Amino acid sequence: MSEPESKNSIQVIERMTRLLDALAASPAPAALKFLAQSAGLHPSTAHRILTAMVNDRMVERVEQGSYRLGMRLIELGNLAKSRVSVREHALPYMRELHGVTGEAVNLSVRREDEIVYIERSSSGRAMMRVVNVIGGRAPLHITAVGKLFLLEDGAAGLREYARRTKLPGNTRNSFTTLAALEKELDKVRRQGYAVDHEEAELGVRCIGAGIRDDENALVAGLSVSAPAERMKSNWSQLVKETAEKISRSIGWSG
Repeated sequence: MSEPESKNSIQVIERMTRLLDALAASPAPAALKFLAQSAGLHPSTAHRILTAMVNDRMVERVEQGSYRLGMRLIELGNLAKSRVSVREHALPYMRELHGVTGEAVNLSVRREDEIVYIERSSSGRAMMRVVNVIGGRAPLHITAVGKLFLLEDGAAGLREYARRTKLPGNTRNSFTTLAALEKELDKVRRQGYAVDHEEAELGVRCIGAGIRDDENALVAGLSVSAPAERMKSNWSQLVKETAEKISRSIGWSG
């Protein structure tokens, strides 16, 4: 492609972008004249570009001279969203939190009735068996992040989980009755984070907070794990703030 052709192609893309921005700013179908003025284009130029975008389903022609964003943009947006990696967005924040606490920072997701650990930032100080391998699993009700997902399920979902799993315990601190777990989740709801008080493994404590996407869905959890004697209660705010930063980086608006 010659330099003039390349320059013209870039100019067309810039004009397309300005037209799409103008359409995005209009809650109702927009007239050609309005779009041309907003994009700083001659009406004939705007019409030519809009026609090409209509053919590609990026724009819909509602009626003669009136346009709105097309279905292909929704399809592309959903595809882009599905490919957003929470792990990639979380890693810089996990390293930052690890730098402050000096303890293991975990990223986990839900898989049916278990939490699966998909990333960890750690110096190796804490020799913890429960979550020291990426890909490790643990029941929801004995982990901090798992409790967040159970809270998200609501009362009926929690009862169904208890019926399915029978709430097995790992340690003497595990919640093994529905009544005790309900009381614990009520506390989680009020404070906005969850704690594992040596429920998965004696000698190990954990603080977890949820990561939400642009639809406010709970998609992952961030947690700090440490030997019980090293865990500090004031880290709960740090974990919450870091989880919120990750959430905002994947589209959550608060």
